[in-house]
Amino acid sequence: MIEDKNQGRTSLSELGEFGLITHLTKAFKIKQPSTVKGIGDDAAVMSFKNKQVVLTTDMLIEQVHFDLSYMPLKHLGYKAVMVNLSDVYAMNAEATQITVSVAVSNRFSLEALEALYSGIETAARIYGVDVVGGDTTSSVSGLVISITAVGEVDADRVVYRSGAKPNDLLVVSGDLGGAYMGLQVLEREKAVFKVNPQSQPDLDAYTYIIERQLKPEARKDVVTLLRDLDVKPTSMIDISDGLSSEVIHLCKQSDVGVELYENKIPLDPQVIATCEEFDIDSTTVALNGGEDYELLLTVDQNDYPKIKGNPNLTVIGFVKDKSQGMHLITRGEQAIPLIAKGWNALKED
Repeated sequence: MIEDKNQGRTSLSELGEFGLITHLTKAFKIKQPSTVKGIGDDAAVMSFKNKQVVLTTDMLIEQVHFDLSYMPLKHLGYKAVMVNLSDVYAMNAEATQITVSVAVSNRFSLEALEALYSGIETAARIYGVDVVGGDTTSSVSGLVISITAVGEVDADRVVYRSGAKPNDLLVVSGDLGGAYMGLQVLEREKAVFKVNPQSQPDLDAYTYIIERQLKPEARKDVVTLLRDLDVKPTSMIDISDGLSSEVIHLCKQSDVGVELYENKIPLDPQVIATCEEFDIDSTTVALNGGEDYELLLTVDQNDYPKIKGNPNLTVIGFVKDKSQGMHLITRGEQAIPLIAKGWNALKED
């Protein structure tokens, strides 16, 4: 949390816009056969032949989506890519290209942007996507990052939010609540640091949940796993705003109801322990925390034997007829109406 104030600083004005773009993007290599032309012209050129194209974009704004007092710029660049790739994988598609646009104030040096773009390059390399364009401009209020992701999928493999049907199983990848609890730990340590700048946080007990917040991973592996298992979800969405919000999205767009079982929601032991430390209900965290970037999907019951026992997938509910509503079934077997209380980007303070 303590920044080295003695590092070298290069003003962005020394390079100019085009010089800055050339400098920051020199490490990006073309990997996808669908990329005909990447960075360096008025627009990127891509050829997908007989594939369907998916397109998504997300914007991250300083002090709204991230806090640079504890978010390293390299991690931020990596996370910004994950946020977008997760949406592509939620369509059962392969991510192939991204564009990156940033707005920066003059308090950021070239070295700071190098760190940001290093995270972007690392994510692009690991996930096999090409960075094919973007924009840079000035900002009067900090850092803004906008990434657009492109992907491809066979027409018969695309999955929407609207395909769930009664008697389908509700399934989630990974575990939930870690990102939110990681944020709580970081916010607590930030408050301590403000009071005593000489304090050094001991975060060893929170490694997993802090990583879930600062360096999440999009679930490309789950899309590959489902294909290998010959399972096509009937509907799918990524969990960015909290489990309850995403379940409700699936139900409303599929015109169905649901029973979500509290005792089936996957929680990491570090999440449970940290919830106890903060005196926060772990189910509430899983339902409303957000930023887990796991995949929530529904599958036909006939596919259950294919996913049964797989450590990457957990059956957490059952799709019902719309007339039966959307409910959380508690550990005490009470049916509580499911309410979306997750992240709302437009909510007033």
